[in-house]
Amino acid sequence: MVAIMRASLFITCYNDTLFPETGRAVVSLLERLGVDLEFRAAQTCCGQMHANTGFRGEAFSQAKRFVRLYHDAEAVVIPSSSCVAMIRDQYPGLFEELGNEELREQFSALLPRVFELSEFLIDRVGVEDVGAYFPHRVTYHASCHGVRALHLGDRPFRLLAKVRGLELVPLENPDRCCGFGGTFSIKNAEVSSAMLSAKLHDVLTTRAEYCTALDNSCLMHLGGAMHREFAGVKTIHMAQILASTAASPVEVTA
Repeated sequence: MVAIMRASLFITCYNDTLFPETGRAVVSLLERLGVDLEFRAAQTCCGQMHANTGFRGEAFSQAKRFVRLYHDAEAVVIPSSSCVAMIRDQYPGLFEELGNEELREQFSALLPRVFELSEFLIDRVGVEDVGAYFPHRVTYHASCHGVRALHLGDRPFRLLAKVRGLELVPLENPDRCCGFGGTFSIKNAEVSSAMLSAKLHDVLTTRAEYCTALDNSCLMHLGGAMHREFAGVKTIHMAQILASTAASPVEVTA
């Protein structure tokens, strides 16, 4: 058991709407580790999809909401690399455009307390063995934002290596994008499909039972392809693996 600390869960609109099991897993995991976790119900979206498609006004609104909602949080934990990357990489530019010095100062003070899940566990909580049990053959997909924006490095692998019963199978071309990229997969469907096909080949070559990642957006893209190919490989957010124990194993039905 680690020393008790407080943290706020920013679940992200994507997880809240489509993958609520990820949020439940994060709560189960962190409370098991002794983290005093809170959920601020006024949260909405980080604004990434607005900023990436040119809706700057809407992005400004979401960025301001995030800072004002969490300015006094001891720590903010987010189970999505892409949303953390949005906050770290794009919020500074948004607040520069707004020219609001008070907001810039609040954001600068808050930023060191914003963590992606694997960062929070290793860098903030100081734990690698979270007491998880997941007796399956698993491969890990490193999302572009996790690799290139957050530089998560070996943190996810260190956590997975300590999961009892888990056989971690290396994925070929680990820095290869799955092709999702939010609206990129819609605006550039043919290129996205080609990238997805290459990534799918790498995943299936591992003969893993599960493909895990720290971004449900990537997992949705990969999962859809594997479902269409009747591949038999399931996708699962890493939070669910880490939350799974022998006494309370995770259940994945699809």
